[in-house]
Amino acid sequence: MSDRIIKKYPNRRLYDTEQSKYITLTQLRQLIISGVLIKVVDSTSEEDITRNILLQIILETESGGEPLFTANMLSQIIRFYGGALQGIFGNYLEQSMGLFTAQQEQIKKNMGEDPLTTMSNLAQNNMKMWTEMQKDFFNVAGFSSAKKDDE
Repeated sequence: MSDRIIKKYPNRRLYDTEQSKYITLTQLRQLIISGVLIKVVDSTSEEDITRNILLQIILETESGGEPLFTANMLSQIIRFYGGALQGIFGNYLEQSMGLFTAQQEQIKKNMGEDPLTTMSNLAQNNMKMWTEMQKDFFNVAGFSSAKKDDE
């Protein structure tokens, strides 16, 4: 499945090339929520500006209603910028989001089964996956756990 191309024009308007019409940031957000993969390009330079637009959507969403990110969480994220662990932390967050999304899909799929069994199985799988992900994170960061694994 290829990305849906959205062009951003100098007048700040977003153009959906698949539907051949202008869309708002709110409509773009709805596309993303519905699972559409997007790529936003500057109409004049053809530069990929997807990240900038996604950050703009997050900023607008955060400023209205109940925010997802606390000030403390944002401060902690900012502290990783420019540090030796910036890339590792970004990868860790991406894997965490992937894991969380996969679990949400699993819960939706298993809702017809016994809820207690479903939640127990998910909790056990969670612990295994988080343990592995954290071990990988610390190994890459240079904090090898080889001694602990031998014990």
